[in-house]
Amino acid sequence: MNPYRLVQRKRDGDELTPDEIAAFFRGYAGGDVADYQMAAFLMAVFFRGLSPAELSALVDVMLHSGAVIDLADLPGVKIDKHSTGGVGDKVSLVLAPLVASLGVIVPMMSGRGLGHSGGTVDKLESIPGFRTDLDARAYRAQLERIGCALIAQMAEVAPLDRRLYALRDVTATVEAIPLIASSIMSKKLAEGIDALVLDVKEGNGAFLPEPERADALARTMIEIGAHYGKRVVALVTAMDRPLGFSIGNALEVEEAVLALRGEGPADLRAVTLALAAEMLVLGGVATDAEDGRRRAAGALDDGRALAKMRAIVEAQGGNPALLDDPALLPQAPVRRVIEAERGGVVAGIDVRAVGRAAVELGAGRRRLDDRIDPAVGMHLTVKPGDRVEAGEPIATVFASSEDAAALAAGAVQRAIAVEVGAMSPLPLVSRRITAAGIERLAR
Repeated sequence: MNPYRLVQRKRDGDELTPDEIAAFFRGYAGGDVADYQMAAFLMAVFFRGLSPAELSALVDVMLHSGAVIDLADLPGVKIDKHSTGGVGDKVSLVLAPLVASLGVIVPMMSGRGLGHSGGTVDKLESIPGFRTDLDARAYRAQLERIGCALIAQMAEVAPLDRRLYALRDVTATVEAIPLIASSIMSKKLAEGIDALVLDVKEGNGAFLPEPERADALARTMIEIGAHYGKRVVALVTAMDRPLGFSIGNALEVEEAVLALRGEGPADLRAVTLALAAEMLVLGGVATDAEDGRRRAAGALDDGRALAKMRAIVEAQGGNPALLDDPALLPQAPVRRVIEAERGGVVAGIDVRAVGRAAVELGAGRRRLDDRIDPAVGMHLTVKPGDRVEAGEPIATVFASSEDAAALAAGAVQRAIAVEVGAMSPLPLVSRRITAAGIERLAR
């Protein structure tokens, strides 16, 4: 293998053989391909893409770069969910215990925040004592005992993906569809699932804002799943406004607890129920999506989902008392209320700007070695289309200092556009994508 020649050919648009793809990426894992050569290759992929055969070879080498967990001996269908990333997206904290409370095994291996987008693992680690670093044995034992585990990516699972992910993050190649799809699917296939439900975001806060690119990403991951005999269904959901009202790790856990009590924001509940319905159908618990939504709503409202979350928190070392008293979560010392500067209609929210403001507060990382402040973030009280009066509170910033609060407040104020006249936000759940095609759910 000549790394220079393979980079050159991919740069020029040639299709490499599966053996060449495998040799190049195995060479990187083994130290025979340098970081700068891989960075050049990733940029070539960003512009040239990968053929189906090239992508299949890449997924395979990433998947088998580490351990592939076998859960076949656990009875029942094992189903996970993955979101392509957003702001205020705490769905996993509600969805996993909800679906598990209805008898489906949910092995959920999640990630940390990336760029402006929050991470499920960071949210979970804002729960005092909660451990996300379960090894394969503890992971399996908890799935057998409780039916759900909420963990970070294990060191032995898809280690090549971790190296590539870090390189993509600093080389402006995150948004390439083949690289996103291979990263997500290699991890999900390695965790032992039978089926997967995808929450693919569109809108200004998504990594792929355009509807056609969101659909292309969903179809790509569905095809990868089919190649490995896994059933994959995707829902396309809105990220032109934060999901729910809270952004920031402990703040989002508190909002998820409210949702588990049946009291959460309407949009968070709606997206959670839509995804839960798909998981329940795949798991054989529900006959169709409407039956699944009905069953899931019942488990939220009668306390079964909350009870399952309590069992998970206890099993993973967290303090279950916070499910009764969210004030036990980390609290920021400084709060600053943001008021509307003029009356009118909320014409739009720059979701990326809100996410970046949360990162600057310390809710996310600018560098890999940054420490997360679990208490900081913001709570927005308006959505696109809402009418507000001048001086009306539209958000609250939670910060570690007055200076940080002032900077974040200015960024959030600029991100919420108040205009005169009506506007139309994206449908909350717009499309359902399967191997059979695209079904439009709303216009």
